[in-house]
Amino acid sequence: MLPSRYTSPESLEDAAACAKAAGVALDEIAIAPAMEAFEAMLAASFAGRPADITEENLQARIRGVALMALSNKLGLMLLTTGNKSEMAVGYATLYGDMCGGYNVLKDLYKVDVYAACAWRNAHGAYGGPAGPIPERILTKPPSAELRPNQTDQDSLPPYEKLDAILHGLVEEEATLDEIVARGHDAATVERVQRLLYGAEYKRRQAAPGVKIGARAFGRDRRYPLVNRFRDRVSGEG
Repeated sequence: MLPSRYTSPESLEDAAACAKAAGVALDEIAIAPAMEAFEAMLAASFAGRPADITEENLQARIRGVALMALSNKLGLMLLTTGNKSEMAVGYATLYGDMCGGYNVLKDLYKVDVYAACAWRNAHGAYGGPAGPIPERILTKPPSAELRPNQTDQDSLPPYEKLDAILHGLVEEEATLDEIVARGHDAATVERVQRLLYGAEYKRRQAAPGVKIGARAFGRDRRYPLVNRFRDRVSGEG
């Protein structure tokens, strides 16, 4: 656990319960001292500017530095945990939570991660513990906990809607009109498409990972890093 000033007691409890059920060790390294040091270092350069996503990303990057230090010192590969939904729309921090050598969730949308967790809780697997994932982890609103009262849905559509739109855009290469015709809000579909194209540069720097479907990022779906090509291909701005 790498708690910040915004990490909830429930998250600490859930992590401890999950680690205990899985039979793995759980260490805790608070990132507050490093965050305070960076805030002091950057105070003059940031003077007169309100806190924004910069401070959120700083916390993620401090965690990335700590995890990579542990990887180096202990000789262990760091697994990065971003899922396909997050990687699709860029809801991840370069050199932060994207740090790592391999991603086991890379080709699983968020709704599929929940489904896999529910399946694992209902089935024993390879002699592992029964029901290792605490129910609260699966029922509480997802949150990066990088600012007060934050949830993923502050920045993204509900994952059920987001993943349905992304499936159309990524797996099917469907047009915006085709996806809207399925009952999705046109402005939301357009926004998700913009996020998808805009996050290509992040995906090029992401760790390799498991391939499950036919359109895995990194090998099956690669687009230009800049978006002027869309003017010529689709007439979009």
